Amino acid sequence: MSSTVVALGVVSLLTDLSSEMIYPLLPVFLVSVLGTGAVVLGVVEGVAESAAALLKVVSGRLTDRTGRRKPFVVAGYGLSSVVKPLIGAAATWPWVAGLRFADRVGKGLRTSPRDALIADVSDDTTRGAAYGLHRAMDHAGAVAGPLIAAGLLLISGIGIRQVFYLAALPGVAVLLVLWLRVREPRQRPPSSVSTEGSVDGRGAIGANLRRMLVAVAIFTLGNSTDAFLLLRFSDLGVATGWLAVLWAAHNLVRMGSSWVGGRWSDRVGCKPLMVTGWILYAVVYLGFSATSELVPLLVLFLVYGLYFGLTEPVERAWVAGLAPPDRRGAAFGWYHAAVGFAALPASVLFGALYTTVGPGVAFGVGSALAATAAVVLIGVRDPRPVADPPPV
Repeated sequence: MSSTVVALGVVSLLTDLSSEMIYPLLPVFLVSVLGTGAVVLGVVEGVAESAAALLKVVSGRLTDRTGRRKPFVVAGYGLSSVVKPLIGAAATWPWVAGLRFADRVGKGLRTSPRDALIADVSDDTTRGAAYGLHRAMDHAGAVAGPLIAAGLLLISGIGIRQVFYLAALPGVAVLLVLWLRVREPRQRPPSSVSTEGSVDGRGAIGANLRRMLVAVAIFTLGNSTDAFLLLRFSDLGVATGWLAVLWAAHNLVRMGSSWVGGRWSDRVGCKPLMVTGWILYAVVYLGFSATSELVPLLVLFLVYGLYFGLTEPVERAWVAGLAPPDRRGAAFGWYHAAVGFAALPASVLFGALYTTVGPGVAFGVGSALAATAAVVLIGVRDPRPVADPPPV
């Protein structure tokens, strides 16, 4: 495994540690402290993610054009590290929306170049494992962050705003690791996979990748922000500190399943795992639609973590396998755009349904869209070679 992949994993771990000290508390902060509702929560998250999606396209094209990945990665992580803790000083929800927007600008700058860099320093037979390791370390930070936040809230007795301020500390370490340990290859490795028709010389996507991204967009329309899942538990009486603990447990499942899922994709291919993951998502959301009992919902929420392991590293490995090395930034830009541009209507729609009709209908619509996307994905060809890595 490349040392750059490991270093980028450490960066994601520290970044998510900071983010996840904030994220599980954000719904409560907006609703209870600032007095907003589910619709505003959907708008804040949707606008932020859609802004990030646009910049992922731009940064993806620019990183291919300049031949550089690291400057975009450093700028993106640096901006996010600075603005996220400032949410603690917000007095109204538009300030939160603005800061979340700036945070997502940072994400938009770094994501496509970072994902392309991971592909650049990996080969075709271990690419899934590389993305699996990166996502697993990312989720490790998502385990630690909520636990730290919960400890601060439940043991030390400090307030939500103070937790947000303390989230600035891991950001300093992020910049040090990026500066000292992340290296770009002098020459990007050739791909042994046929990528004809996947990304053309102008960065446009070909038919096979386009079909995959249509399926991703349909799925994302039903994949609203996970803040609504946490809001659901808050509505059922789960205390703020325990929401952070629950989020940490969920991310522990995500961490383990991401490592396993990435390695499996090198062995069996990407499509079987993605279809399985989307069907699992549909089942979980159907369960959230059908019951309001706390214990079954807790079990479903933990099972929900398996979906991420079956899809997050696998989707990235599939996109990297469809793109030639000098067009990976553009391919990842279009992939992230398909996700991000569908995020705004997804979150706004879910928030509106949650408020006006009820959580059951909102989760039911998400389940139906996920099932539809899985059917569309079945028709997409997976051209990546299947390797035989060591047993998991």
